[in-house]
Amino acid sequence: MRFVQLSSPGRWRPLWVSLSALVVALVIAGAVFALYGVSPLEAYGSMFSGTLLSAQGRAEVLRRAAPLLLTGAGLTLAFRAQFFNIGAEGQILLGAVFAGGVALFVPVPAPLMVPAIFVAGFVGGALWALLAAWLRSRLRVNEILSTLMLNYVATSLVVYLISGPWKGQNVRGFIYTDDFPASAQLATLPGTQVGIATLVLGVLLAAGLQLLLSRSTRGFELRVVGENPGAARYAGISAWRVTLLVALLTGGMAGLAGVGEVAGIQHKLLEPSQISLGYGFTAIIVAWLARGNPLLCIVTALLMGVILAGGDVLKIDLNMPYRITDVFSGIILFTLIASEVFVRYRLKVGR
Repeated sequence: MRFVQLSSPGRWRPLWVSLSALVVALVIAGAVFALYGVSPLEAYGSMFSGTLLSAQGRAEVLRRAAPLLLTGAGLTLAFRAQFFNIGAEGQILLGAVFAGGVALFVPVPAPLMVPAIFVAGFVGGALWALLAAWLRSRLRVNEILSTLMLNYVATSLVVYLISGPWKGQNVRGFIYTDDFPASAQLATLPGTQVGIATLVLGVLLAAGLQLLLSRSTRGFELRVVGENPGAARYAGISAWRVTLLVALLTGGMAGLAGVGEVAGIQHKLLEPSQISLGYGFTAIIVAWLARGNPLLCIVTALLMGVILAGGDVLKIDLNMPYRITDVFSGIILFTLIASEVFVRYRLKVGR
């Protein structure tokens, strides 16, 4: 039994390899449910009926999908350019911090407050990613390690701010800031926590990134740097400039997701685990499933939204552990990575 490289893998091969990996992930997760004493069919039935078949469930799916779409669409660009940004979680938090700082302490006229906090959030997330890009380009620091470590720095920064200089005046026991003024609170769909602005921004920016990638000179440069760095150097394309552009867009979009969480749902800056429910890490799966196609993130973000919202259903309906969604997401990511070899190779039995 051995792997044989395919001369031309075919246009649709990545799609069916990814779908096969998802099926394998569902089977493995079903085995985990069975070991816990829950029928896999009952578990998947609860997830399906509790999310897609109820209005409240669909709202929860959209609520989770909005930040995943913003963050995942940006990550597709990073992965296409071979800039392995694992720090979207920290970039979400920095977007929340910058937006919170403007909402709480900068005297912006009320009509301009919403644009101001979105610009601030984009800048916060972008600066956090640009730091890792600068370390990679100038000092050859591996961006996987630097972005991962910056997540912990961002977490500590948020905790410091909400427990120290930004702590709310009337807070007792818990740590968070004062509520944002009304002008900095984003509108949501009636009766839900679905941020209208972040949902619309996510769709528009995913379409914009798709155009950038497929129809512009910058997109062509980005693809060449990612697919053939040697050819990029020969053609005079600056990898440094491409890396900065990718970091700017990736981090900025993650920062926008952070704005949506604090200004649209929480209305204050609070503990990191309550700002982002692991969206930065889950968005890696969203981007990976989309195979470098930002527009396809609309579908993959909804899929992961179903899984995350379905995890809550499992916890409530079947009394399963709180971290069951983490196990589910981990299994999906593992099978997707393991399946990559089947995109370019086929398994041959015999000589």
